[in-house]
Order: sequence, then structure tokens, then C-alpha cells
Amino acid sequence: MKKKVLSLVAVLLMVALIFGLTGCGQKEEPKKEGKAKKYKIALVLPGPINDQGWNATAYAGLQLVKKDLGIDMEYIENVQQADFEATLRDYGEKGYDLVFAHGVQFTDAVNKVAPQYPKTFFMVINSDQGKAPNIGGIGIREWEGGYVAGTIAALTTKTKKLGAIGSFPFPVIKGTLDAFENAAKAVDPSIKVMKTYVNSWEDIQKGKETALAMAESGADVLFCTANQVGLGSIEAAKTKGVKAIGYIAPQNEVAPGTVIASVLYKTPNLFKWVVEQFVAGKLEPKGYSQGWAEGVLEMDWTNEVPQDVKDKVNAVIEDLKAGKIAPPKP
Repeated sequence: MKKKVLSLVAVLLMVALIFGLTGCGQKEEPKKEGKAKKYKIALVLPGPINDQGWNATAYAGLQLVKKDLGIDMEYIENVQQADFEATLRDYGEKGYDLVFAHGVQFTDAVNKVAPQYPKTFFMVINSDQGKAPNIGGIGIREWEGGYVAGTIAALTTKTKKLGAIGSFPFPVIKGTLDAFENAAKAVDPSIKVMKTYVNSWEDIQKGKETALAMAESGADVLFCTANQVGLGSIEAAKTKGVKAIGYIAPQNEVAPGTVIASVLYKTPNLFKWVVEQFVAGKLEPKGYSQGWAEGVLEMDWTNEVPQDVKDKVNAVIEDLKAGKIAPPKP
């Protein structure tokens, strides 16, 4: 009996040894890594991507996100205000992760739609406000751009009369025009600034008519922050033989000899930053703002501007970076 037990033990040991050696000869299967999450991100634009301004810079942001982060973004252009809510809701229904609403004019629509889709983060461009759990805002400190434009205009004018056109009297637009005026008067308190709002982002003809009236009233440098409307103001400046300052996008070549410089928004950097923060799980439902100090504003000069003027403007930019110039009062 004892011999049988020993024999059985020997057999079991032999079997275990064989399987053990077999296992040693096999390569361990590599662990399969999970696939990277494919994010669904959309960009809602109030105008066309070829407007040479506000919407064009957003489309450039979409391209930068693709180039640098390898993430595709969908976009829809020319969305009218009456369709803001329906468009945003459609992306919420489709389960998009992040939706950019390109402009402060989307604020009311986002505030109405976002609570219905808590898994979608809505980011309003040009807004400095956010709301938990899924609404954020990010914008360029536009007043800083307006201040620099006002400095250029004041150092250029011969009539001491300037024209400044805004889209709607939203706080951010009003602040930009007020900063333009403050800067001009900081250069020369006797300068007169004509300010008006056209209540449109797209009406190029209205921009032209408004700018023509300003030029006929003596304004010899014109500035406009109103998306496509700005193209009309540049056309008016060319017609009247006065100067214009480009804004948001590079507009020096829109009317060479008329547009003497452009204050550029490096809006693409905002989009890239937001997507990076979102993917990293760091994007918060609050307002963010960036300006000259963060490198999202930039000058594009022409040879029409003398070096001494450039030097004075660059000194103002350094003061803005250092926080030495206060924003206009609301």
C-alpha cells in the first residue's frame, strides 16, 4: 500500500514538472492596452469660416487642435441667432463631449441648453463667466486690444477725430470701444472719438455706411470690432482715403495702404488650451481670460507706420503686460 502511494506521488510530481517546463517555454501574452478615447468636439460659428476675421480665427483653432493634438473637431458655420438653442441642443442629444459656442452672443442659449445635458461641457468663447457643472467661458481681454488700437489711431490722426464701431453694446464690446477712446485721450486729450454700435455682426453694408458717415464728419482713422461688419468699414476707409486699423485677424492685405496695422487675436491658441485642459480633466466651469501677457494678442505692422510710432505702441503693450494700465470702468 505504501509503495502504491509513493508511486502515485511520483507520477503527480512528474506531471507537474512537465507542465511547468512547458509553461517556461511559452511567451507571455502582452497585455492589450485600451484604445485612446475618441472625443466628440464641435464648434458652432455665427458666421462663415472665410470672413477674414472672427470666425476665420476659430476655424484656424480647429486646425491647430488637429495638427498639434491629433483631435478632430466638427464645425457648423453661419448659425443664426434664432437657431442657437436648437443647434446646441442637437450636439447635446448626440452626446458630444465638448461644444464651443463662438461668441458672447451664445451666452443665453448656452445657459438654457446646458442644464439638460450635464455630460456635455459647453465653452463660450469671448465670455469671462462660467456656471457649474458644465458651462465655461474663455476670452481675450479685448479691451487690451482696443487700447492698443486707440494708441495707434491717436498717433496717426491728423484731424484729431477718430471713428470706432462696435457690433452690439455688450460689456466686452463696449469695453473695447471705451478702451480705444481712453488710449487715444491718453495720447492727446483733445482728440474726439466718435463711437457707435451697428447692432449686427454680418451687415457689411451697414458697416460701410456708418464708417462713411464718420469719415465725412472728419474721422481720418477708423476702427471696428464687429466681425464681418469690419470689412465694410475698411471699404469705406479706402473709398474716403482715410486709414483703418485691422482687428482680430490679419487685415493688412484687405486694403493695402488703407489698413496700416492689425491687432491680432491668436484665437487658435485658446482652442488648443481649452482642449488640452479638457482632455486632462482640468477644465473647470468658470471664466478664463488671456491677453498680451499670455501671448494671445499680437501686432501685425505695415510699412505705413513709422518706427517711432511702433516704439511708443510697443511701450504701451509692455505696460499692459505689466498690469500698469487699468481696464475701462463698466
